[in-house]
Amino acid sequence: MSDQFQQYTQEVQNVWNENAAYWDEQMGEGNDFVNVLCWPALERLLSPFAGMRVLDVACGNGLTSRRLGRLGAQVTAFDVSDEMIQRARARTSAEDGHIDYRVIDGGDDATLLAQGEESFDAALSNMALFDMAEIDPLFASLARLLKPGGVFVFSLMHPCFNNMHTIHMAEREDRDGELITTYSMKVTGYLSPSMKRGLALSGQPRPHPYFHRPLQMLLGAGFAAGFAVDGLEERSFPPDHPEGRNPLGWGAKFSEIPPVMVVRMRLL
Repeated sequence: MSDQFQQYTQEVQNVWNENAAYWDEQMGEGNDFVNVLCWPALERLLSPFAGMRVLDVACGNGLTSRRLGRLGAQVTAFDVSDEMIQRARARTSAEDGHIDYRVIDGGDDATLLAQGEESFDAALSNMALFDMAEIDPLFASLARLLKPGGVFVFSLMHPCFNNMHTIHMAEREDRDGELITTYSMKVTGYLSPSMKRGLALSGQPRPHPYFHRPLQMLLGAGFAAGFAVDGLEERSFPPDHPEGRNPLGWGAKFSEIPPVMVVRMRLL
């Protein structure tokens, strides 16, 4: 198992530094993807407790770090973007508990291991693995940073239904005199790992690289490092979720199609 996208590592850092201010302003303490889809499953699968030592991987503006800190966890949070880390520190107060923010590239195994082998009860990553040019070094490092039996819980865009090779579709038909609209996804690519640039938030200064990996490659990085999957949730918006301004955006219309997957991998 080897990563395919090392040549984009510097671009990832540069783009997220440029997008940091806009991203922080728009994301704040979380949007519907975080609050409805990701965080409830992350919290269930992680089961944070007071004093739990958690490594928050690719923490962005620190919104998950602060939630963990308010639950009593002791958090070491890192991101490749120093601008993002500055935003995270600015948003954090004493009420958010014990959080240590650091600038670290998740593909830099030497710096990761310097955080202390077998020092963490768990690691968490919210909607970030598809933004990382390399994930094999991360999984290999986590296998040494976590205590025996420790877990890595992560959310990400569902590789099957929400990648840069999927198209949102609406089709209307006259069914016995009633106009029916059916919403679906067209998938044009899945098995081959790929990189495409796109906008996570409309209006962000620069599109950023998305790294698509099929499940066998994504989870295989964990398997190779000694992890096993022991928890998984596929998350979609409920049928009564309020509709957004985009008629083909993720929401109630696509309630049977999960845009997010949340996984718990446990160190064997």
